Amino acid sequence: MLSRTAENLFWVTRYMERAETMARLLEVGYRIALMPSTGEGNRSDWESIIAASGDEGAFAEAHGVADEKSVEHYLMFDSENPSSIASCIARARDNARIVRTAVTSEVWDALNSTFQEFKQLRPGNLPELCDWTKKRAASVRGSIESTQLQHDGYDFMNLGYYLERADNTARLLDVKYYVLLPTTQRVGGSVDNYQWITLLRSLSALRSFHWTYGGDYSPNKIAHFLILNKTNPRSLLHCVEEASYHLNRLARAYGQSTRAQTQANARLARLAEARVDDVIADGLHEFLGEFIAENAILGQSVADGYLFGSN
Repeated sequence: MLSRTAENLFWVTRYMERAETMARLLEVGYRIALMPSTGEGNRSDWESIIAASGDEGAFAEAHGVADEKSVEHYLMFDSENPSSIASCIARARDNARIVRTAVTSEVWDALNSTFQEFKQLRPGNLPELCDWTKKRAASVRGSIESTQLQHDGYDFMNLGYYLERADNTARLLDVKYYVLLPTTQRVGGSVDNYQWITLLRSLSALRSFHWTYGGDYSPNKIAHFLILNKTNPRSLLHCVEEASYHLNRLARAYGQSTRAQTQANARLARLAEARVDDVIADGLHEFLGEFIAENAILGQSVADGYLFGSN
């Protein structure tokens, strides 16, 4: 496969996963902001969402104060923000259009209809807008899984998904544990538990968590589920494992290993041996920051080894 084609396929899925995550971030902010006492954390609710998106500087320059209206516009409709839902959907479609013959008609139809429908949306009911985005992202994902040939192009698309998802799960978890953490006196209280449950709900993981751990919504159990439980499709361990799997497939298909494959396998080995108690004792915020940085390095290694560059 041409490296340019691989790059376009890789970014189709990264952008769609990013669009879905922006919707999930907005949902977290909306739900947690409904609690009148959550403002006693390290930051206000909406400032925390912008911090997790990684765009504090650009947002401050464009909007200044973070509130529901400004954050909704910036993360959903602002075409000047390259990570907004509007920008991500448009860029995913553009990448697919460039390599139209490398995607099935079902995948193209799912992307194109998402783009066309989004143009008709207007600010308003934020939960409905978030739900629409998640459903359209699931439609694209389903069309890829059910119609694309599972060759090297499929591996590049999945690499895009899992690298982006790993980054996004880490950022969403960091919003709750570090940025929105209530004062020490209330950790483990009703407000704290509501925020943890909100985080699980935003990741579509509330029911699966309950199946796994019952009604024990303790911070340690939730952190374990989102970091080290490989049966959770959004956990960090699962994402790293899948990225490693697809890089190993590419190495076999092309007959040579890459730095990205070596990094992914080493990363998987370290994470598989980790214990959640140690992670929390050493500092969960610090762990997540290091994970996000390593994920960016791995993404660059994928680009250096297989793609022309960043999109």
